[in-house]
Amino acid sequence: MKKTICLLLAALMLFACACGKQETGAEARKKANEICVGIAQDLSSSLSPYQLATAGTREVMFNVFEGLYKSDSAGDFKPALATGHTVSADGLTYTFAIRENVKFHNGAVMTPADVVYSFETCAANSVDSAIKGVLANVESVKAEGNNVVIRLAAPNSDFLAYVSSVYISPAAYTDQDTKPVGTGPFCFESRTVQDSIVIRCFADYWGPKARLTRITFKIFENATALVTALDAGSVDLVAHMTSDQVSGLKSDYKVLEGTMNLVQALYLNNAVEPLNNVKVRQALCYAVDVDEMLKLTADGHGSKLGSSIYPSFAKYFDASLINAYPHDVEKAKSLLAEAGYPNGFDLVITVPSNYTPHVNTGMVLAEQLKKAGINASVQEVEWNTWLTDVYQGRKFQATVSGFDASTLTANALLGRFESTSKKNMCGYASETFDKYMQEANATTDDARRTELFKVAAKCLSDDAANVYLQDLADFVAIRSTLSGYNFYPFYVMDLSTVTY
Repeated sequence: MKKTICLLLAALMLFACACGKQETGAEARKKANEICVGIAQDLSSSLSPYQLATAGTREVMFNVFEGLYKSDSAGDFKPALATGHTVSADGLTYTFAIRENVKFHNGAVMTPADVVYSFETCAANSVDSAIKGVLANVESVKAEGNNVVIRLAAPNSDFLAYVSSVYISPAAYTDQDTKPVGTGPFCFESRTVQDSIVIRCFADYWGPKARLTRITFKIFENATALVTALDAGSVDLVAHMTSDQVSGLKSDYKVLEGTMNLVQALYLNNAVEPLNNVKVRQALCYAVDVDEMLKLTADGHGSKLGSSIYPSFAKYFDASLINAYPHDVEKAKSLLAEAGYPNGFDLVITVPSNYTPHVNTGMVLAEQLKKAGINASVQEVEWNTWLTDVYQGRKFQATVSGFDASTLTANALLGRFESTSKKNMCGYASETFDKYMQEANATTDDARRTELFKVAAKCLSDDAANVYLQDLADFVAIRSTLSGYNFYPFYVMDLSTVTY
């Protein structure tokens, strides 16, 4: 009997030792030089370089696709698939020297013909109306030896910024929607819709190789599930978190703080009553206390805005607009009375449920607006519903969201409010605003162009097109054994420099 007990104890000890030696998921990923990144939404249905419909899709696919030029983390445009360029004296002809021996992820060698194809395809099919608008100004794209010569109909001082957003893809490849092929430091490996997307280091990359072997982007459209995954150690990196979410993280994570380079606002449907009345919109601006909102939602973190330009666009940012509508409940009530709403009105704020910062902001704003007599309520909807009904269908009164700049230009942030823009979900229509935008884009004088864009931005403030709130603080939770993460002045997640 004693012998049996001893054997049993020995077996239990061996089992315990074996369990103790088992690697955790995090340890196994480190050993394999892989990481798992948690993201809050699925990517666009198409992964084609010209169909990247959402900011979340663009930030992931930044690792896969490249243009002739590419922005670095300081916002400077550097040669990528081109080794350099020249511009004619009249500003109409750009000549790009194409980098040799660049391989696509399918093994094909990039040629000038691929560059021509990519510009023509992007001009015809891009979902980004700003890029399409710029490329509509291109008279011709021709391969001349190892150069590509692009001729514009009119000068555009922002052209190089848009060139960086024209991702180069192989002309003979037809499966970009589901199996994207680019030239970036990572190549596409697999995708499970509504679950994950996997990319891996591209061994034949022309530049410095990615430090990680493989990255899995795991989708958590439920914010609680994302935090739970962090608590469990199932993910190694999560960006765009709130201060509350990162405050209780375990010691094996560190928190990095930057800005999201987003214009977060209470976006208003200017085409529906009573929001089609400028006094009502101005009343909303006065009723909102941005300082209190920042304190309640992010412990005071975040950069206040006054229009549709965020501070890292220093060239175009007008800090004086921050205080255009100081918090004044009585002023808000007075404007509502002048507009014919002395007893306020009902307002539904529709928010995407998977974006905790927008949900939390909507909740605070609703309570603030009630103090001015506006019966505001928050309606949470799934991301796809928000995308189809609010953004595309324009079936909403107000929404809290954030818009980024797909290119580092003033047009990327202001152009969506032109009356002719397909992105103008707010229905804002101002002949004055349109005129300033058109003048800005017609001049080659940079100082005058900058002045006109600033005046256009002030139009959005004067007309209270929306209630402009903040450029959110961007908290990144990253495993303490990882380093090399860099913030960019626009919405991308460059993981090529991240390493153990």
